Amino acid sequence: MDLFVVPDAASTGAIAAGIVAAVIRSKPDAVIGLATGGSPLPVYAALAAHRLDMSGIRGFALDEYVGLPAGHPQSYAEVIRREVTERLHLDPAKVSVPAGAAEDPERAAAAYDAAIAQAGGIDVQILGIGHNGHVAFNEPGSALDSRTRVEALTERTRQANARYFASPDDVPDRCITQGLGTILEARQLLLVVSGADKADILFTALNGPVTTDCPASVLQLHPHVTVVADEAAAARLGARASAGATPVAVRSQAAGV
Repeated sequence: MDLFVVPDAASTGAIAAGIVAAVIRSKPDAVIGLATGGSPLPVYAALAAHRLDMSGIRGFALDEYVGLPAGHPQSYAEVIRREVTERLHLDPAKVSVPAGAAEDPERAAAAYDAAIAQAGGIDVQILGIGHNGHVAFNEPGSALDSRTRVEALTERTRQANARYFASPDDVPDRCITQGLGTILEARQLLLVVSGADKADILFTALNGPVTTDCPASVLQLHPHVTVVADEAAAARLGARASAGATPVAVRSQAAGV
């Protein structure tokens, strides 16, 4: 596991975008796993500055709310369209988001999992981490080998996402999410984290133990993980060695690198 510590959130985007750009240059038809949320969004802005030909890229979003109508501005389909597909000039036909508005969400979830496999799997999966350790919408208690499925959102997650909605009551209580087992099948995982409010949970996720209480701890089981964190989010990671954990490789990067 490699850890890049950078000064601020904008710098996390620059470093993470450079990693994704390297994958795209080496494989112009790469399959990219797309995350939304506050921490990953700077990655797409920085990636756009690389001006790559991304016409052959396929993208799969991590998750989607269940029950929002098509075109709802806070659906992840719309966020991906605005922040990723249009910004990076991807082919919309090659960008997939779980069908949260489907009549049968469980069936849609199974079909989405199968579609990822049919595409040959994810080459690099961009991830964020929630305050309770969730990745995608895998809340605490999610099985470490879980597949794409319908999941109930915890109240803490709904409250954290309420800032994107007119009212907390408007936040859906269910979603379709890639499972932890699905995520672990990606060839590379790229976790992007910013903010002092994420320092405790990032420390817990990387120090272990690997447990369903902290879904993000499952990243420790993957052979190719890169974590890009700003200084505020990485504030506790200097204690890894004294805590008895195997230290990650720490690389400090200057802003704008």
